[in-house]
Amino acid sequence: MIKTPYYLIDKTKLLGNLEKIAYVREHSGAKALLALKCFATWSVFDLMEQYMDGTTSSSLYELKLGRQKFAGETHAYSVAWADDEVPEMLENCDKIIFNSIGQLERFAEQSEGKTRGLRVNPQVSSSDYLLADPARPFSRLGEWDPEKIEKVIGQISGFMFHNNCENGDFALFDKMLSHIEERFGHLLHKVQWVSLGGGIHFTGEGYALEAFCARLKSFSEQYGVQVYLEPGEAAITNSASLEVTVLDTLYNGKHLAVVDSSIEAHMLDLLIYRLNAKMAPNDGEHTYMVCGKSCLAGDIFGEYQFERPLAIGDRLSFVDAAGYTMVKKNWFNGLKMPAIVVKQLDGSIEVKREFGFDDYVSSLS
Repeated sequence: MIKTPYYLIDKTKLLGNLEKIAYVREHSGAKALLALKCFATWSVFDLMEQYMDGTTSSSLYELKLGRQKFAGETHAYSVAWADDEVPEMLENCDKIIFNSIGQLERFAEQSEGKTRGLRVNPQVSSSDYLLADPARPFSRLGEWDPEKIEKVIGQISGFMFHNNCENGDFALFDKMLSHIEERFGHLLHKVQWVSLGGGIHFTGEGYALEAFCARLKSFSEQYGVQVYLEPGEAAITNSASLEVTVLDTLYNGKHLAVVDSSIEAHMLDLLIYRLNAKMAPNDGEHTYMVCGKSCLAGDIFGEYQFERPLAIGDRLSFVDAAGYTMVKKNWFNGLKMPAIVVKQLDGSIEVKREFGFDDYVSSLS
């Protein structure tokens, strides 16, 4: 039995998402790039690259990871490139997407001859959280003024819009895309490619996949552009779990169980957005608050139902633990970092990476 804690990526579950991505590619003509900001565990890229067209990045290191570990295109985006990053960025990318006109002009000479794009902020989004809302007031994420953009249109060949956030509603996607067309349609006719970003939950259960494909295809044909999608969560949703073990139980007005993991260190995105981790199974008459072992008082995964009282040594499984987990894991409290384990398509289990004291020490100085 593999020692907990560990992230378990199930390739069979991953494949279900990838097949839907392949369907969209085939029926819409859109290309799909894995958003490494969400998921960058390259031990399963051998499967993912068969169903996707490449990667998109948010930093130089993500860009280089995509170039080295994932077949296909590499798109380079950063909110702001530092001067000393630009030469290496240019060496490793197929397309550069600048966040601002200022950055585009600043690096115009160095990037001459490269395929360049600009991030455009349509000032609408589907985000429920101000923290993650790219269209929030005073947003630094992209240019919003069509007149300013038109003045530099000759320096670019494409746009990137990213205004969907966990959006599983096709009607909302369609409405926001129409808004983009109304504001920027005259400019869309002047470029060759358009990325519609990530955050579109088109691999979710019951999503209007046929309508989505038709909308993308008509958009592409109307403006004469190659459409790109940047699935992150959509590519890996429900494909991984965080496996933990109960270390202690106690009662303090509620039944508590402490596990050998930490929501702050190992599922930080959930803590930031004040969301409970999902557990399976989660059914029964016995309620426990499952807590992490860090010293943070609020290191709590959530409350769950069990068929019997929990005992020390019981194994628990937090599901849907791929997106924004492994990319955000950290060494808070010096807690042992979860191993990365892959369940192959043939059912075999492989421990791909374990982390130890030396990794903790090397992360500091």
